[in-house]
Amino acid sequence: MTQAGGAGPPFETVLVANRGEIALRVVRTCREMGIRTVVVHSTADRDSAAVRLADEAVQIGPPAPRQSYLYPPAIIEAAVSTGAQAVHPGYGFLSESPDFAEICARHGLTFIGPPPEVMARLGDKALARRLMADAGLPVLPGTRDPVSTVAELVPAARRIGLPLIVKASAGGGGRGMAVVRTWEELVPVFRAMRATARSVFGDPGVYLERFWERAKHVEVQVLADEHGAVLHLGERDCSVQRRHQKLVEETPAPRLAEGMARRLAEYAVAGAKSVGYTGAGTFEFLVDEEEAAFIEVNSRLQVEHPVTEMVTGIDLVREQIRVASGLPLPVGQEEVRPRGVALECRVNAEDPERRFAPCPGELAEFVPPGGPFVRVDTHGYPGWRISPDYDSLLAKVVVWAPEREQALARMERALAEFRIGGEGVRTTRDLLRGVMGHPVFRAGTHTTSLLDGTDEPAGGTAPAG
Repeated sequence: MTQAGGAGPPFETVLVANRGEIALRVVRTCREMGIRTVVVHSTADRDSAAVRLADEAVQIGPPAPRQSYLYPPAIIEAAVSTGAQAVHPGYGFLSESPDFAEICARHGLTFIGPPPEVMARLGDKALARRLMADAGLPVLPGTRDPVSTVAELVPAARRIGLPLIVKASAGGGGRGMAVVRTWEELVPVFRAMRATARSVFGDPGVYLERFWERAKHVEVQVLADEHGAVLHLGERDCSVQRRHQKLVEETPAPRLAEGMARRLAEYAVAGAKSVGYTGAGTFEFLVDEEEAAFIEVNSRLQVEHPVTEMVTGIDLVREQIRVASGLPLPVGQEEVRPRGVALECRVNAEDPERRFAPCPGELAEFVPPGGPFVRVDTHGYPGWRISPDYDSLLAKVVVWAPEREQALARMERALAEFRIGGEGVRTTRDLLRGVMGHPVFRAGTHTTSLLDGTDEPAGGTAPAG
């Protein structure tokens, strides 16, 4: 499949308001499109790979994110002073901030993402549930509005039943949610999640939702333009998680019930159309055998977007930029023909033997794997110092193959080949190797319970570890 080009790049200069591997990822696509790039950075990132590759770099503050990557005035000043016409927020930080998108617009800058009013509606997870239910998407039993008091909490919880999950209305990234399995836990968990939501997201609102103990976490990638076109690019399985944070993703999702992938795609397209979505976005679902339920929308590029790119041949960053400039999508749904299987493993600078404690430090050795159909998105290099101030994601190892067994073998080989070393530096590489060899994962029957040891292979109990 080919992607349509144009008479020239849609923007002359794009400012990348992020760091790490995603900043480098955006810079590379911009360079291929003939777009000049400006990368903003903190003092901790002055020697980053993205800074080295960008056409221009602007230091915007100290390491603390709230004084740099989460500080709109410095980012806007950098964009205006360097002549940027657009801002790409990557993921995390300000990528789902409607306020930041509005600030960009007030300064004549195009925010590469959905309209701020759409982000605001979908960023409120409780409101997003109502909107998607009204659009015909299935949702889990839960509260339609945020719960503020214990007096509201108890009768609502009785109606939903246990187990249930308490979620921050403004939450994301696996934070601000906790499962309640006993009535004694209900009030303490509710109060703890309200406090977490207030401190982390600035909004104490929480809502309740029925918790499916063993379900697959499946998401659908969508692309939409300002001319009414909405495409789905297939589904991704994101069930291998630790504390609601994804570690392994793959497409297509293995072992779904007959017709489930098609149903999820239809739900995602209907949901996107119902709110006037534009750009790249992801609709997330829980799947339990024949049943599916909407969870949330991520109004941005996902960390795991490379697996979709590998099977479709579509550069999602390129399409984000084109859509933001007002151009129509270059292909129709019938031209999207995913091929083969792609897997992604997130290699984090964390120590699994110490409850995944972050492991900052200098990389003395860093040799990513290579070979046929292996892609490594990383900002690491020998001599790079992993900062304690930011997310621990160090690299994403992505592989493609015509069939799943071959993709698994390729990933096992790539992870074994990855050389990472440095004083105090530990990673999740070996944990991921263990996942690749786990019989439940290999069978494709894994759920979000895989890493807590409760998933079972056909005919027996899963081995410990």
